[in-house]
Amino acid sequence: MADEPQKKSHLSALVGHTNGLTKPASLTATRSTGGGGGGGGATASSKKLVIKNFRERPKLPDNYTQDTWQKLHEAVGAIQSSISIKYNLEELYQAVENLCSYKVSATLYKQLRQVCEEHVKAQILQFREYPFVVHRSDSLDSLLFLKKINKCWQDHCRQMIMIRSIFLFLDRTYVLQNSVLPSIWDMGLELFRNHIISDKQVQTKTIDGILLLIERERSGEAVDRSLLRSLLSMLSDLQVYKESFEQRFLEETNCLYAAEGQRLMQEREVPEYLHHVNKRLEEEGDRVITYLDHSTQKPLIACVEKQLLGEHLSAILQKGLDSLLDENRISDLTQTYQLFSRVKGGQQILLQHWSEYIKNFGTTIVVNPEKDKDMVQELLDFKDKVDHIIEVCFQKNEKFINLMKESFETFINKRPNKPAELIAKYVDSKLRAGNKEATDEELERILDKIMIIFRFIHGKDVFEAFYKKDLAKRLLVGKSASVDAEKSMLSKLKHECGAAFTSKLEGMFKDMELSKDVMVQFKQYMQNQSDPGNIDLTVNILTMGYWPTYTPMEVHLNSEMIKLQEVFKTFYLGKHSGRKLQWQTTLGHAVLKAEFKEGKKEFQVSLFQTLVLLMFNEGDEFSFEEIKMATGVEDSELRRTLQSLACGKARVLIKNPKGKDVEDGDKFIFNGDFKHKLFRIKINQIQMKETVEEQVSTTERVFQDRQYQIDAAIVRIMKMRKTLGHNLLVSELYNQLKFPVKPGDLKKRIESLIDRDYMERDKDNPNQYHYVA
Repeated sequence: MADEPQKKSHLSALVGHTNGLTKPASLTATRSTGGGGGGGGATASSKKLVIKNFRERPKLPDNYTQDTWQKLHEAVGAIQSSISIKYNLEELYQAVENLCSYKVSATLYKQLRQVCEEHVKAQILQFREYPFVVHRSDSLDSLLFLKKINKCWQDHCRQMIMIRSIFLFLDRTYVLQNSVLPSIWDMGLELFRNHIISDKQVQTKTIDGILLLIERERSGEAVDRSLLRSLLSMLSDLQVYKESFEQRFLEETNCLYAAEGQRLMQEREVPEYLHHVNKRLEEEGDRVITYLDHSTQKPLIACVEKQLLGEHLSAILQKGLDSLLDENRISDLTQTYQLFSRVKGGQQILLQHWSEYIKNFGTTIVVNPEKDKDMVQELLDFKDKVDHIIEVCFQKNEKFINLMKESFETFINKRPNKPAELIAKYVDSKLRAGNKEATDEELERILDKIMIIFRFIHGKDVFEAFYKKDLAKRLLVGKSASVDAEKSMLSKLKHECGAAFTSKLEGMFKDMELSKDVMVQFKQYMQNQSDPGNIDLTVNILTMGYWPTYTPMEVHLNSEMIKLQEVFKTFYLGKHSGRKLQWQTTLGHAVLKAEFKEGKKEFQVSLFQTLVLLMFNEGDEFSFEEIKMATGVEDSELRRTLQSLACGKARVLIKNPKGKDVEDGDKFIFNGDFKHKLFRIKINQIQMKETVEEQVSTTERVFQDRQYQIDAAIVRIMKMRKTLGHNLLVSELYNQLKFPVKPGDLKKRIESLIDRDYMERDKDNPNQYHYVA
């Protein structure tokens, strides 16, 4: 009984060697000692098992190849007929492996191809029953045909996957080693392509049907997209997509959108048309994602862009850009920019129209004298508008920014000098006291915007002349809103135009500061005088070269004023010998104390108003002629002064007869019953609007200054070059001069310098000049 387990253990060890490998002896020994006896186990562990190959290769049974192929043939037939296979798939796979092991692979592949080919050839018959000469409009028949061909293709793919799984060993050995042979799957594609899709009638009918479905979808109908996806995927897999479908598809797309573009450009407004183009581009993009081959995307989108946009670029802009810009239609402008950026040359043509619009619109603001009052504000608003469009719609494109600047510079200089003058006045209105429109931050922003417009102006010296005149008024009458704002504007001008441009303006500020110091010293001086007087005098000492030129007006001051003037003159010249003081009565102002029945009041008035009011200390009634004789104030100035005192809001004098204008013979009576809620009342001088003569004189001064600058530049150039041709001299002058100048003006200045012997013409060549030392 003890030997029985040992035998079993040996047997199990032997059975384990079915794969032809020898197990290690130690393993055998371990398994042997599982029983009761120890001796048997030791004997077993010393034996080795060796399994050798057959001396002769086993032969296949007779008729094995034929019988096996018969089985495989039946299985393939069952797959193709969509019925169940009699045999186990593993058995069939093993059968193929056996045949391949015995060098039957070539025959097997050939037989398989033949069976598949016969089946595919048989499929063509089902498509013969469809009529092939069908109108494109017969969409039902076409759809049925497409579904039939799609089913045939889907069945074919499913069958080939099953067949390949059975013949996988053949596919991965014999076929893989023969590079000439297509794989079983590729063979299936080749057969389907050669016998079904390459059939002229089937291919035409298929492509016509697909194109009809796409056309219907484009016209807004719902179609079976999965069917389209499957069919077009079939054409791609069969490698006939490009030559059979894509070419015709793109041709039809081209024709469709060419006609659509022409029609809709006539029918629709630009925003609607662009919206439609965008919609079409999105639709075609979606088609590529859903069912078209990815390779079609580029030519398809290019075709839509060309026919709906590229062919109509100028027409779209001419028809609608101006109205989009006028109405500030941001979303439509954004869409225009995005669409035009897609087309070659689109941005360039948009740039041209953008520039033209700015020039035309800007010119209407600048050239029309009726708009002078609001010109600068309109320019600022227009600049804000185009900046916003560039930022939001044109994606801050540098080309659009640069062209906008060029266009602004072009139109703003179409009317010389006037924009510069009006910008100076606009700045004055913002910096003047009483301008409560803006906080300091807002004022700073306004000044920054003004500087942007100022940069576009060529005649900056005109701006300087008018700015200087207005700044002087603000400083002298104490009307400046903020010294900080004034200094800020000055630093902006200095940064933009250089120190030479602002030197005189800075000199004006310096004069005001020095005047304050002088007045501190003068007050101390007056305290040491035996008779300091009742009048508190404040004097601003202005350097003539820095300030605008004022026409002196001789008036009759009272004795107390004259005495005080002399005291100041003695004080000042004592400290600064060699200087000359010229009193500017037009710029003087005073605070007068007055007594009425209601009580005491103070009046803040000009020097001319002061002289008139002081007369009424001597009497209660004076005629216009008497006042004129006593004060010595110039006629028109006196009329405006009396108007402010007798016809304004604060009527200190009563005019007889009543009326708005002061006429010869009018009488003026002191108004003892004058009432006012305030204690200190400012009586504004009736502002005479800047006369044409005043404007002309300022412009004339600028012109005169320009002549001096031209003369200086010519002499400077000639001194350095000694001899120079006319054209080269003119070219050099254009480089050096910072204001616009006509060639004729330069020629006049050259002639003037020749007359004054600064230079001379060459005796042989009249276009050559020599410097005269």
